[in-house]
Amino acid sequence: MYVMLVQCSNCRAALQLPPVANMIQCTICGAITSTLHPFCLSPPHYHNYHYIPPYPPPPPYGGVPPPLPPPSLHIPKKAVVCGISYRNTQQQLLGPINDAQCMRHLLMKEFGFPESSILMLTEDATESYKIPTKRNMMMGLHWLVQDCQPGDSLVFHFSGHGLQLVNNNGDEVDGYDECLCPLDYFSEGMIVDDELNALIVRPLLHGVKLHAIIDACHSGTALDLPYFCRMDKSGRYRWEDHNPPSGVWKGTSGGEAICFSSCDDYQKSIDTMVLSKTTYTGAMTYGFIQAIECGHRNTYGSILNSIRSTIDDMGKDGGGGRITFLSNFLTGSSLNGRVRQEPQLTASNQFDVYNKPFSL
Repeated sequence: MYVMLVQCSNCRAALQLPPVANMIQCTICGAITSTLHPFCLSPPHYHNYHYIPPYPPPPPYGGVPPPLPPPSLHIPKKAVVCGISYRNTQQQLLGPINDAQCMRHLLMKEFGFPESSILMLTEDATESYKIPTKRNMMMGLHWLVQDCQPGDSLVFHFSGHGLQLVNNNGDEVDGYDECLCPLDYFSEGMIVDDELNALIVRPLLHGVKLHAIIDACHSGTALDLPYFCRMDKSGRYRWEDHNPPSGVWKGTSGGEAICFSSCDDYQKSIDTMVLSKTTYTGAMTYGFIQAIECGHRNTYGSILNSIRSTIDDMGKDGGGGRITFLSNFLTGSSLNGRVRQEPQLTASNQFDVYNKPFSL
């Protein structure tokens, strides 16, 4: 089956409309868009991503919002950590839940995040609002930036599947939207980069800093940030302007957003097994944690170089017996030899990656 991509008639976010519906309510601004509205993409673009139309489900939690920490209690350090293994499906991954647990430990141990300020979204959760469905992820990200104040440090970590959709509204340099896959993405759809940008980038006020660590395929520009830091032929990082051709501003409201991604938009990420510990992990999450714990966190450039070096070492002869590659995300095909996965850095503003201190 197929889905149709439409633009929200109010905020112009990309929305995925099931073929049985003729209107949709935007999850960002709440506006209702009809397929007859001029902002509907014309001609309609359909993308074959195996959508399975279900009967309309009842409102989750009886229509009552889940018990997230109250917005009235200001928390200067907050994080949403999401790991999805897609258990018991053909798309199952082995590393994401361990990635999420390791990231929570890192945030608490190395950066002083209170455990109560870290919202964990995994399939192992006992509370229903912590299951990483699309609705729960959207609500969690809304909570992350809600009532943010100058001096706040926010973190979003995602380990799971990532996909691409063809973009027809002139909003992407490469012509594709990047998407994250919630646990229920087969029935509820993916979270498109336009939605992520509107949810956790645009609301950032002056003095607020957001870091995202995205361990997924096609994640290079997962937050749709306007500047892309790419390594040139001489081995130096240089910024590229990735403001969309449409002219829509994808930056913040004065704050700062920085995203570490596991690979370029056209690349795939990998699951790995650390043989010495018999544990599974995503290569990007493993590389990021290694960079922090091994003393390479002085600057953004040193972190990026460390992650790149770690992943590059993994691709040489299976990592010298230390790391074994398990699979491509989604395809399940085994990887042999050198891995084509280059970690990326994007940001809301350009800065000197070699001199800017890293801090959470």
